[in-house]
Amino acid sequence: MKIALLGYGRMGKEIEKIALQRGHEIVIKTSGKETYDITLADVAIDFSIPTSAYNNISNCITHNIPVVSGTTGWLDKYQDIVNLCKKNQGAFIYASNFSLGVNIFFELNKQLAKMMNSLKQYNVSIEEIHHTKKLDAPSGTAITLAEGIIENSDKTQWELDGKSSKEIIPITAVRTPDVPGTHTITYTSEVDTIDIKHTAHNRQGFALGAVIAAEWLKDKTGVFTMKDVLNIG
Repeated sequence: MKIALLGYGRMGKEIEKIALQRGHEIVIKTSGKETYDITLADVAIDFSIPTSAYNNISNCITHNIPVVSGTTGWLDKYQDIVNLCKKNQGAFIYASNFSLGVNIFFELNKQLAKMMNSLKQYNVSIEEIHHTKKLDAPSGTAITLAEGIIENSDKTQWELDGKSSKEIIPITAVRTPDVPGTHTITYTSEVDTIDIKHTAHNRQGFALGAVIAAEWLKDKTGVFTMKDVLNIG
């Protein structure tokens, strides 16, 4: 499979290693400034920056190249991409996190939210820790976790550095050197605390998931998620 890497930072380089190990060919590597012919690729993997992601993804869809994106911070335009994909009968997967473990964690989070919803003595909060080069806060993974709680409880919104209330889920974003990603959901009452936590040890899990998603997406049409790729939930 011929892969275009749109965004050749640390994640792009990790994806390249995994892709080559799995027998694929990297035909395009761009950091955002280069010109390239996307039609040389069978599939594209976008791990660029928020200001480049929309153009990268729309360019792929317009040229009928399946595209997988893990870039966060651009989701105000997500529905525009969905509409474009449907119009052009394209293929697209967005995930805030491609790790298999994190996607299992997403499902655990939803189930716990359902169980805790009737226990009003507990306040829920989210903490995410990432490396200092991460551009957006909170992380896309933390937002996905918050949305999973909102879908399965009486909570209606999340706030960065907010205060817990009946409606609000506070998210704390911590930036520390060389941390791939740690996410913790905490339910606290006067008598005890319940935590569920996912800790990434390196970027390999994210990279492998992105390559598996690209393999799965090739020759398909539609807008999908990692739940479709992994057949979970």
